[in-house]
Amino acid sequence: MEYIIGVIVIVIGLFSTGFILKKKHYKEIDRLETWKMDIVNRPVLDELSKVKQLNMTGQTEELFERWRTEWDDIVTAQLPNVEEYLFDAEEYIDKYRFKRAKEVQRSIIKYLNEIEESIQNLLNELNELVGSEEKNRTEIEELKDLYRESKKTLLAHHHTYGKVAEILEQQLDDTFIKFEDYDEKTGNGNYLEAREVVLTIKGNLEEIKSKMDVIPTFLVECQSKIPTQLKELTEGFKEMASQGFILDHIQFDKELVRIEHEITNYLSSVENAEITDAEKGIVEIKDNIDLLYDLLEEEVHAKHYIGQQNETTKNMLYSNKEINKQLKDELALVRQSYHISDKDNDIQSELEKKLTKIFKRFEVLEHNIIVKSTAHSILRAELGEIKTQLEEIEEEHAKFAEKLQALRKDEMAVRESVHDLRKKLADTIRLVSKSNVPGLPQDYKYLMEDAKESIENVFVKLDEKPLNIPVVQQYLEVAVLTVEKMVNMTNDMIETVILVETVIQYGNRYRRRYPSVEQGLRDAEISFRGFDYKIALEQAATAIEEIDPGAMQKIEEIISEL
Repeated sequence: MEYIIGVIVIVIGLFSTGFILKKKHYKEIDRLETWKMDIVNRPVLDELSKVKQLNMTGQTEELFERWRTEWDDIVTAQLPNVEEYLFDAEEYIDKYRFKRAKEVQRSIIKYLNEIEESIQNLLNELNELVGSEEKNRTEIEELKDLYRESKKTLLAHHHTYGKVAEILEQQLDDTFIKFEDYDEKTGNGNYLEAREVVLTIKGNLEEIKSKMDVIPTFLVECQSKIPTQLKELTEGFKEMASQGFILDHIQFDKELVRIEHEITNYLSSVENAEITDAEKGIVEIKDNIDLLYDLLEEEVHAKHYIGQQNETTKNMLYSNKEINKQLKDELALVRQSYHISDKDNDIQSELEKKLTKIFKRFEVLEHNIIVKSTAHSILRAELGEIKTQLEEIEEEHAKFAEKLQALRKDEMAVRESVHDLRKKLADTIRLVSKSNVPGLPQDYKYLMEDAKESIENVFVKLDEKPLNIPVVQQYLEVAVLTVEKMVNMTNDMIETVILVETVIQYGNRYRRRYPSVEQGLRDAEISFRGFDYKIALEQAATAIEEIDPGAMQKIEEIISEL
């Protein structure tokens, strides 16, 4: 019985699986059938009808026939083949040959994609043809206007174009012939070929228009402006040379010959309506001319600068030399009283060496200025560099002098600080004396001795010769920290003494009733007489807080009101 039930369950399972798979494959078949019908209903014939509005001759007629034949083949042959494949797939599904059905479905998808691609290519070619006709019709009128405008401009301004006018006119005439070629191809229905002609006409006219815009300017540059500038440059060069300017480094004659040769070549190119190289070349020539102007102007400015700054720089040189000598003498005096580091000792001598080198350079410079054998721009650069170096040395002199003066200021500051520390220490000791402190703890005595000793150490170092300021400042720093520590410890000790006395007075009210308070306060008094004030405070406070919680807060409030 169980065997039969198992067989039934298996059969039902197989049947259910087969049903589900069949449903899935039939759904795919329906999708492919819908896809096929969508292709059948494409408005391709409507698109083809647009071509009939054109001249149905020549290339247009050939393309139309080919497109119609391709569409007929799709509708009458390729799509029926798809229909047969669909029937085969359904048959395989009915027979539960799902693997075979899936293979057929893949073939159908591939076939339909190829049909889609063919249709798309057909429509693209068709749109290109129709679009070419529309663009040609619009653009050819604009190009005719551009041609007429260019022709009119050339005739009206013939004189501004010189020899090149005939070449431009010939190029316009050659372009005009292409209009006739366009009309012929359009009349024969060869719209795609006509499109190529339109693009050629457009390129030619734009190039001619570009030439016409710049050629008059180029001719003026090459025939008038640049030659005039070269003439002015030549006259200026000769005049400066006669005034004693050294201009050999500019190589003016060589540069002039090169520019004249280039401008002749560019003029020839422009007169032949070849402007590509000429446009860039003329810009470079103008830049070169500007550079020559700048170089000549630089010599004039350099001469003026030398005339202004030579004497000033000379005075700076001698002034720095004198300052260095004074610093050398002052350093010798300061070294007797203060310790000077090796680095600081070397500063003055290094500056002296620099000045010696600069002095030699300046002597050579003055010689070259007198003999007039070197270009002013070169002399100006040398003079400017010397002046810059002197300004740097002058700044270093000032810093070093300030550093020497700072030693005396640092000494006075240390002396003033150590006197203040001594006064602060004396005031602190006086405060302890006035506060009626019963006695001083041993650690406080040690700290007091350290404070006195640290102050005396500073005075000892101040009396040393030569005086080492950095070392003195280190000792001063130790003294400051020690005295500050003593001042803080003194204030804490006095406050603690007052607090212990107050706590004991407050606690006396409990001594008879509470033995623990009696014992605690007695211990506190013993510690107090032994000058151990912090322990005394702890002992007294602990004894009272046990029987009167919050007593310490009350006592502190009483003290703050005093």
